[in-house]
Amino acid sequence: MNTLLKEIRHNPLLWLLAFVPVVFAAAKLKPEAHTLLFVLSVLAIMPLTVLLSHATESVAAKTGDAAGGLLNATLGNLAELVIALAALRAGQYTLVKASIAGPIITSTLFILGGSLLLGGLKHHVQEYNRVSARMQAGLLILATVALLIPSAISQNASAAKAGFTQELSVGLAVLLIVTYGLGMLFSLKTHRKEFASAEHAEDGEAPWPIRLALATLAGVTLLVAVVSEIFVESVQKAAETLGLTPAFVGFIIVSLVGGVSAMPTAFSGARKNRLDLSVGIALGSASQIALFVAPVLVLLSYVIGPSPMDLQFWPGAVVMMLISTLIAAFITSGGRSAWFVGVLLLMVYLIFAMTLYLLPPG
Repeated sequence: MNTLLKEIRHNPLLWLLAFVPVVFAAAKLKPEAHTLLFVLSVLAIMPLTVLLSHATESVAAKTGDAAGGLLNATLGNLAELVIALAALRAGQYTLVKASIAGPIITSTLFILGGSLLLGGLKHHVQEYNRVSARMQAGLLILATVALLIPSAISQNASAAKAGFTQELSVGLAVLLIVTYGLGMLFSLKTHRKEFASAEHAEDGEAPWPIRLALATLAGVTLLVAVVSEIFVESVQKAAETLGLTPAFVGFIIVSLVGGVSAMPTAFSGARKNRLDLSVGIALGSASQIALFVAPVLVLLSYVIGPSPMDLQFWPGAVVMMLISTLIAAFITSGGRSAWFVGVLLLMVYLIFAMTLYLLPPG
């Protein structure tokens, strides 16, 4: 417990944990104050995702490379998954799909771009393992193609009859999960040496005791689930009050809040000239969402959703995801970077954010 308290004292972002009881009290006393609950729930989720990240890394450090990598892959986007599950149960499929596409775009453009910019400002030229980056980018392109097909085929009214889109989405979900598993086997087992970074130095932070990490993981996951329920219940009316749509909230707000835990590690890694770590976090997180979280949500919609969810995204979302993954693949193919490359990625992200804010999809 002393370890946890010390972490909270030394990390200003964790001071926002004070908003967790505040949002519970506000939900009990003023359930009609949707905008207030929306803001409070966002502020409460941010430090919880940071704790989830610390607990996951500590458990992974005790389980070895392969099992640790699998654990990080499964739990790395847990906050986004819990939020999406709450929205799925509430039938807010627009928010669910936006919370799938949003983290992909945020990871490949904002987190990767910010890492390349911050690292490049300190180091003239940086190098990283382009084999790993190209594989992650390839997985993202595959997932984007899988998401593109239902959206393209559904434009044909005759093809969309008799639940064609639903059946296709289920089949694609299974294929994506299988591809994800094979990718893990390839990178963590059969060709692990090809994906090793040039530097193996640690940040100097000792992992938490395993019992503390597991207890924190369980407790924080429960808190994220409860706060996510408040977030989903308030987001629709709060978005209307603020002039936003669930798509913008999912693309920008949810993805940035969910990515808070990954940003400090990615940005500090780039500043320490450990760009392999930063690129791995950015592209790895995006591929987890595309190949694991999205298909799992499709399959779970048959169990917990009011109706089955498909993989048909509105055309703008597919275009943004395709552009993001292609740019990430092009940028990371050389294995070298400088600060201006990060600026280019951030500019593309700002173009998308401005478009969603000023002209949101119908």
